[in-house]
Amino acid sequence: MRDKPLPDVIAPDLDVLFCGINPSVMSAERGHHFARPGNRFWPAIHLAGFTPRLFAPDEDRQLPEHGLGITNVVARPTRAAAELTRDELREGAAALAELVAEFRPHVLAVLGITAWRVGFDRPKAVMGLQSERIGGAATWVVPNPSGLNAHFQVPDLARLYRQLRP
Repeated sequence: MRDKPLPDVIAPDLDVLFCGINPSVMSAERGHHFARPGNRFWPAIHLAGFTPRLFAPDEDRQLPEHGLGITNVVARPTRAAAELTRDELREGAAALAELVAEFRPHVLAVLGITAWRVGFDRPKAVMGLQSERIGGAATWVVPNPSGLNAHFQVPDLARLYRQLRP
């Protein structure tokens, strides 16, 4: 974990470990997850009832106090997830499974269907609860909160994220 450009926010036995595709360049530069203005992660998890108030990205290290954590499938920061290779996603998926097995969150929430389909070789997967568990955790695939994902607005994200509660 220490070798990652943006360290994981993680602790043993979390309720939910949110897993982004990879950090943005801005997040890596600022040292905080979902740091890009317009990213809807923070308002969505608040509206979903995971946090008692709207957190700012620089408060991400407080998430474990609320049973939450954040990691990424791929550690390499990019301007867009489309810059990642299939091999990077597959290697990242294997490392993610090891991380989840070590820290044992109750739920793993992969934020992005494409990362799930490619990284875990599930080309026909759909969003929602997956039939398999990763590292022992119930595994969900939910929409990515990036502002580039215009199909889902904050209320939609919050409604879907609310289902992650163990």
